[in-house]
Amino acid sequence: MIILTGGAGMIGSVIAWHLNTILDRKDIIIVDDIQHPDQWNNLSKRTYIDYLDKDDLFSWLQKKHGIEAIIHMGAISTSTETDFNKLLNNNIRYSQNLWRYSSDHNIPFLYASSAATYGSGEFGYDDNESTLNQLRPLNAYGYSKQFFDQWVIQQVLMKEKTPPQWCGFKFFNVYGPNEYHKNRMASVVFHAFNQLKKEGKIRLFKSDHTDYEDGMQLRDFVYVKDAAAVVLHFLSHKEYSGIYNVGTGKASSFKALAEFLVKSVEGNLDAIKYIDMPDDLKGKYQYFTEANIKKLKDIGYTKSFQTIEEGVKDYTINYLMKKDAFA
Repeated sequence: MIILTGGAGMIGSVIAWHLNTILDRKDIIIVDDIQHPDQWNNLSKRTYIDYLDKDDLFSWLQKKHGIEAIIHMGAISTSTETDFNKLLNNNIRYSQNLWRYSSDHNIPFLYASSAATYGSGEFGYDDNESTLNQLRPLNAYGYSKQFFDQWVIQQVLMKEKTPPQWCGFKFFNVYGPNEYHKNRMASVVFHAFNQLKKEGKIRLFKSDHTDYEDGMQLRDFVYVKDAAAVVLHFLSHKEYSGIYNVGTGKASSFKALAEFLVKSVEGNLDAIKYIDMPDDLKGKYQYFTEANIKKLKDIGYTKSFQTIEEGVKDYTINYLMKKDAFA
């Protein structure tokens, strides 16, 4: 039996999709705190044992045995969240309690970190635990993820009790089906598609950084199906623990992403326009991210990642352009 927190979120629900459709696993307990009225659709095609509210999980765990792994994707993932007490309770304390439970009951613990921990990237994008304390996130969300990563490494270094396997995944810019509830935090692909459909144009942020032209901000865009595949690789390779980047290893521009989207719907490239960056993102915006995935490859992960062109095409044609867009 697998516990999957955040199972109604984008990455979590696609992990459930992968468990059902690729691994033929249905022995899943999904845990979440559904807020969006349409988010239940992320689970509507899944087969699983039960759904639990996140606040009911720990009392439920006290009565259960035979748990193979805890996959902890649940968190406040809004990068503009300013209430640090909310982040503390949801992203740090809840995760610490699950870690302790996993340690006490000898259960592998796989959790979501974030590339937001890298901040502006001044120290690079290497998933090296020994340099973790150098990182300076640009927002409170990123710091909450950084805090938990640091706490985990501290437990390991101090030789405290730990889960038999533990893995933190620094997800880069994940996009794909089942992100429709994320509102402003949904991917550029999702927003660009809807803008093109409704207004006939795509709006990208202008650059306020002298080293980057408009639309040439670079991100490591990783398709959500590939992100889920990385997480579940470790489910069958329990000999590996650590913090791992989850990205393609190759940065792409927002302009290229928009162009691939337009081509997927046979549109006109003149539809791409540029707008001023919102004030609340200025100074907190990453202009370049690119995952170093050597560590992932070194432990035997050989599955290729979809290119931005391949991922955008699959997402657009097989989901966004369908009446039923859910995976």
